[in-house]
Amino acid sequence: MPTAAAVLFPWSDTYSVKIAMVDSQHKVLVELINALHQAMMARRGKESLGGVLASLIKYTKSHFAAEEGLLRANEYPDLVNHKAEHERFTQTIVEFQSRFQRNEVAMTVDVMGFLKDWLVQHIMGVDKRYVPHLTARGVR
Repeated sequence: MPTAAAVLFPWSDTYSVKIAMVDSQHKVLVELINALHQAMMARRGKESLGGVLASLIKYTKSHFAAEEGLLRANEYPDLVNHKAEHERFTQTIVEFQSRFQRNEVAMTVDVMGFLKDWLVQHIMGVDKRYVPHLTARGVR
């Protein structure tokens, strides 16, 4: 069990979009960011850090696909821009992973801060914009 100091990103109901599937997936992303942070703080080997980073990337892509599917099914009018946000983040994190694997960049507190800040800003800004549209269509 991680200590409070080891948790970079505690989940808060403030981040809830009030859509069960999305909130559940966001919580997993938060847990993965915290696991990556804990591995970094414990100075686990590159393989351990790389494995957690790979899991974060894989789950992020899965979450984005599910969220985009939900938005598409409910004819969200800003889907193109929302998807573009996802694509930019995916490109950034995949490039980071590639550089990490080539020993060109180390896992740092700054990188962890980037991951956390991006997710918070994405949830609080971009994701919360679709809530009224989906709620009006009965999505919970």
